[in-house]
Amino acid sequence: MSFAPSPFEWILIAIVLIEGIAIKVISRHWNSYRRAKREEGRGKPWALRRVPAETVDRVFATPAPKLGHTVSTEVAFISIGQTAVVGAPSDYESWILAVLARQSSMMFEFGTCTGRTTYLWARNSPPGAKVITLTLHPDQLDTYRRGANDRSEDEADALKESAFQTFVYTGTDVEHKVVQLYGDSKAFDHRPYQGRCDLIFVDGSHARSYVESDSQKALQMVKPGGIVLWHDYRGPHRSGGVFHALNALGSKLPLMQIEGTSLVAYRAPL
Repeated sequence: MSFAPSPFEWILIAIVLIEGIAIKVISRHWNSYRRAKREEGRGKPWALRRVPAETVDRVFATPAPKLGHTVSTEVAFISIGQTAVVGAPSDYESWILAVLARQSSMMFEFGTCTGRTTYLWARNSPPGAKVITLTLHPDQLDTYRRGANDRSEDEADALKESAFQTFVYTGTDVEHKVVQLYGDSKAFDHRPYQGRCDLIFVDGSHARSYVESDSQKALQMVKPGGIVLWHDYRGPHRSGGVFHALNALGSKLPLMQIEGTSLVAYRAPL
């Protein structure tokens, strides 16, 4: 003999189910909120001010905001697509880098990885431009110099990104623009490039000691009016070495985080 729930019991069952779903949804959003706040330093705002890309360079200004960007920011582009590469710049970040290359004659990159940024720079820069890019060769991994307070995860990621011997730009018709350097960036002699670079991208090891070393060299290599960009400013728990190194540097220089990205920018005074 079976008993069918009464209409009142059906209402109670529906209420319980709705409450359960609501609790799950609220809990998920609450956990996301807490995670975001934790990334920002337990609710405290990040040290670097967030600005639109046009604050870094007027080329990104949109004279007709509803129409978006104009041909002044049109570039040749390849998407990251579904490629799973640790720490790879997003398509939006790569577009920013490609646009800035249009007005750059001498560019330097700390951290080649797949060579996608290298290719975009070479493809979109003026004729005669040079792109110098530095990475560890797979045979040089034992030269990596971990700092006393660096995280082991940062070292593992850096070595993983140093596994390439051919790159996105290899075999293309802009390869002649690229100068590929191999070696540990801490041992890199930056003096031949001092004050010569229009655009520099710091995206090598995210260990704090490397970010500090690469940044110190980049700031000496950039020419007056040139731009230095850093990647992976993502908070204390995801890229702590980058986060803490740039916060410290930002107390001395007017660094800016570009809205909607993990890029930090600095324009050298004229």
